[in-house]
Amino acid sequence: MSRPCHVVRVFTRGDEGGNHLGVINDVIGISDEGMQAVATELGFSETVFVDWTDATADPLVRIFTPADELPFAGHPLVGTAWVLSQLGPGGSGRLRTAVGTVEYETDGKSVMIRSDIAIDVIEPNDVASVAIGASMPEPIASVRLGLPKEYCIAQYETFAQVAALVPDMDALYGRFGFLAFARDGDTVKARFFAPGTAVPEDPATGSAAVALARAFVLRGETQGAVVVNQGDEIGHPSTINLSWDEHGTTIGGTVRRDEVRLLD
Repeated sequence: MSRPCHVVRVFTRGDEGGNHLGVINDVIGISDEGMQAVATELGFSETVFVDWTDATADPLVRIFTPADELPFAGHPLVGTAWVLSQLGPGGSGRLRTAVGTVEYETDGKSVMIRSDIAIDVIEPNDVASVAIGASMPEPIASVRLGLPKEYCIAQYETFAQVAALVPDMDALYGRFGFLAFARDGDTVKARFFAPGTAVPEDPATGSAAVALARAFVLRGETQGAVVVNQGDEIGHPSTINLSWDEHGTTIGGTVRRDEVRLLD
């Protein structure tokens, strides 16, 4: 049975770049193994299956990388919300994930989702050796987002240092990923490496932006907003609008649809 797969780019910078995503709005007759096989074949950072089988609940979003399933990820939720708004009445709604429900709003071009996250702190030396080609980072935090592996977040002094990073992928493999960033006022330059999920470098990472916001809160910045630029080094310029307060985090950006594929 053929299934339509909406191929979109999430967190684009204007009409350019963004992070590719496959959204499949049909889970009838496909197993977990079948979903993983589709995600592996497509090869995007993530592929989403929207499960509508429980008519009494909000739709459940199943998120797969080329290697495994994730309980939560930012750009798949933003992209899924946009696709559903195009197929339905638009406006606002709710999506379920394995770690809770997120709310979204869309104007048809951009999407905002709101979520929350717990955070833990790690020792500085834990992230000091995972990147090569720039000065020593200032470690910020380790974050778990319903994942068995952890995000490591480290801050560099300049955008150029972040751009020059050549990470040790073997050192990063045991964690979910490594977020390197530099900040100048309300602008952040970020790179995210996740070799453990078969995505050496991600073009735009909404969940990492959520983690970064919670790290800012932990450092005493209880509310704020920044623009996160990511993906330039791999030819996918992307922009995430990030805001936060003590209670939650909002990420948003523009979405563009490339095509609708029929998958067998």
